Amino acid sequence: MTPESSHRFCGEFASLLFASLRRREQRVKAQQYVCGLLVLPGRKTLRNVAAQFEGAAAQQSVHHFITASPWQWMPVRHALARCVHEAFDPLALVIRPTVIPKVGSHTIGVDEHYVPRLGQAVNGQQAVGAWLASNHCAIPVGWRLLLSDRWMRAPLRQRANIPSGAAAGTLDDCVRGVVADALEAGQVPRIPVVVDAELTDAVGLARHLASLGLSFLVRVDPAEQLRLDPHELPMYGGRLRTAGELAKTLTRLRRAVNPGDGPTLAAAIPVVGPRRASSDETGLLLVGEWAKDGRSGGRLWLTGSPAASLAPVLALTRLPDVVERDFDAISEGVGMRDFAGRSYPGWHRHVTLASVAHCIAAWPRRTAVGV
Repeated sequence: MTPESSHRFCGEFASLLFASLRRREQRVKAQQYVCGLLVLPGRKTLRNVAAQFEGAAAQQSVHHFITASPWQWMPVRHALARCVHEAFDPLALVIRPTVIPKVGSHTIGVDEHYVPRLGQAVNGQQAVGAWLASNHCAIPVGWRLLLSDRWMRAPLRQRANIPSGAAAGTLDDCVRGVVADALEAGQVPRIPVVVDAELTDAVGLARHLASLGLSFLVRVDPAEQLRLDPHELPMYGGRLRTAGELAKTLTRLRRAVNPGDGPTLAAAIPVVGPRRASSDETGLLLVGEWAKDGRSGGRLWLTGSPAASLAPVLALTRLPDVVERDFDAISEGVGMRDFAGRSYPGWHRHVTLASVAHCIAAWPRRTAVGV
């Protein structure tokens, strides 16, 4: 997208997405900030984006707009979600964490975070994003930042301007929170939720999403303990086994499925959580997928969808890969990782405007795929 078209799109989006900003000056600054994220070369730190504004006073005003101005980011995110639903026709809300490496310990949310896929701890932030995704593109519409106890204590809490309602939490807490945020957008259809995160309690999250009346897929660790659903598979016994063991051994439940990108082998195994099921507990399905030779297995998922709908369920498991691709291809370029300040509100405002910039950068894909 050229600088000229970026400025034109920023202007069109400003009236739609920034209507909640009460003062015209705020709406203009938001528009200019998004344009800076789209067209400026290099890292999109607050300092670099502010440098596009002429004069020291103007640059200081941009700093204040991001870090200390009272405008709320949630109404902007909700407006963005409504826009994406209308324009991109997403298939699911994908929840996915990302670790953002940082040097030092002063940037908001920075701690040592263990990254299982890397097998090591990384110094940086851990954020959980909510993405509206289709087979063609994914747009971020919500964010939560994982905060440890040290950020809740003085003087860090006061320096970072962390509000009283924010609390330290776990990755599981952030996932639940970002789902709740998405549901508050209003005037949007309820679509399936796909959680691609290495959680400590995937069963608990699956139960929570079911209680909200949502269709869902929750990634489950192969080592998580489960029981076969005694109502569906009474002959197998109810002892605890890992999800990986159940997926590997119950080969008779595998069948050929075509989720739309070619034939594959998959199984939907009726399970319950590690506690023995009560008579009124709704069962879950453990979903696994293998290559046609049956040798290699991929990620495992929990769902409440019926086994008969296995093909569309498997189609949804492809969407986290779209999110990963678009984070690398688009979000990185508009500065999603680049906020380096200590301000908690500043981080939220920066990633909100970076999400708007991501949507604008992805806009050509909308017409390219004929949406």
